[in-house]
Amino acid sequence: MVAFHLAFAVTDLAATRRFYLDVLGCGLGREDRENDPPRWIDFDFYGHQISAHLVDGALAPSETNPVDGDAVPARHFGAVLSWEGWHILSERLRASGIPFLIEPHIRFAGQVGEQATFFLRDPSGNALEFKSFKDPSRLFARG
Repeated sequence: MVAFHLAFAVTDLAATRRFYLDVLGCGLGREDRENDPPRWIDFDFYGHQISAHLVDGALAPSETNPVDGDAVPARHFGAVLSWEGWHILSERLRASGIPFLIEPHIRFAGQVGEQATFFLRDPSGNALEFKSFKDPSRLFARG
């Protein structure tokens, strides 16, 4: 298995911890034990390591690009889930009242890149996209 690592800035480590553990269901990785208060925490993000690093001050909002009628944040990360897993997560988030930046929907219907997608923001304003392909072999297919 090859896993990716992503480090990203956050403004509130405690709120980030709660969001990634309790809302998204990520596993807990290592945590900063050298600084008080702690400055970073790792999460198991669907089998990949992401590291939230505490920064002082507000994060600048990301620019957007128009994609299929939506203003998609140019800077975002996320996960490609199974079709069933995507629906389970989107329904659980909707039931818990988590606001969506872009509501769950099917993008590029009938095209090579047809996918289910939604966007949300973490407590620091980082944009996350969760998507799924009905046909997983189309993940890198070109039109």
